[in-house]
Amino acid sequence: MTVFPIGDLASAIVLGAGFGIGVCLLLSLAPRWGAPSLARRIAPYIRDVTDPRGLDVPRDLRQTGVISWSAVSRRFARALGGDETIARRLRQSGAAADVARFRGRQLAWAVAGLAIGGGVVVALVLAGRGAPALALLPPLAAAGGVLCCDAMLSRGAKSRVARIEEELPTVLEFLALSLSAGEGILDSLRRVSEVGAGELTSEIRGVVVAVGTGSTLSEALGRLSGSLQIPAVSRAVDQLVAAIDRGAPLAHVLQAQALDAREDAKRGLIERAGRKEIHMLVPLVFLILPLSVLFAVFPGIFMLRLGIG
Repeated sequence: MTVFPIGDLASAIVLGAGFGIGVCLLLSLAPRWGAPSLARRIAPYIRDVTDPRGLDVPRDLRQTGVISWSAVSRRFARALGGDETIARRLRQSGAAADVARFRGRQLAWAVAGLAIGGGVVVALVLAGRGAPALALLPPLAAAGGVLCCDAMLSRGAKSRVARIEEELPTVLEFLALSLSAGEGILDSLRRVSEVGAGELTSEIRGVVVAVGTGSTLSEALGRLSGSLQIPAVSRAVDQLVAAIDRGAPLAHVLQAQALDAREDAKRGLIERAGRKEIHMLVPLVFLILPLSVLFAVFPGIFMLRLGIG
């Protein structure tokens, strides 16, 4: 049985990978492989069964052949699942991408992590530091890329939700002031959307545009509440829609909602302050207190070792 050295094996992996990538690139440039399929060429002319842009073809019209990136993205999305949660976080973060595009981005991050992990493994093997545990590095790097992409989306959604919750009391008070001045609810919303420059005012601007294109105000507000799924905004929208349907005074309802939103913000601030206070104990207990004990005890130990006292 012939045993190949580690360096020769790593060199064979690098050269084989380079040869395979070159062959794939050459095949992609060949007319038979690189030319668009018949279904893709006729798709713009049968847009009643295809995408309006003519870029997508139904599954039954696609030709079997090389798997496209969109097909791989869809399979990757089905493997991960949870499209509803991803759609909600995308809407909360204000991203223009849809779930399919985000799954494609996750897949790209996974492929990049896999490639980086494989490159690190090959470099370590070439340096003579190979180990069997290095085989776990590429899949771990791929999983890390997927998790990092998901964490970035969660962070963006959380920060935007926090900004919307901070803007909610001011927007509600402004609406109540406009209603008290004699304007209607739609005119008040339009005024807030024109004057304001925050995240919530941009959402209100979308509501005004939806009403202008034929939707009722209650439906537009309901879609806003259902898409954002922020408890404070949902409560305010539900009470506002109920007041519109029942003919209740809207100014008083909005003022009460503004007071409730400010109380919620105050409670959230107190809770964050309590958590920060606990976090401040970490350096005190693990850094400052041990140093204080060391400064108090070390002179006595030093004197005992010298035999003084």
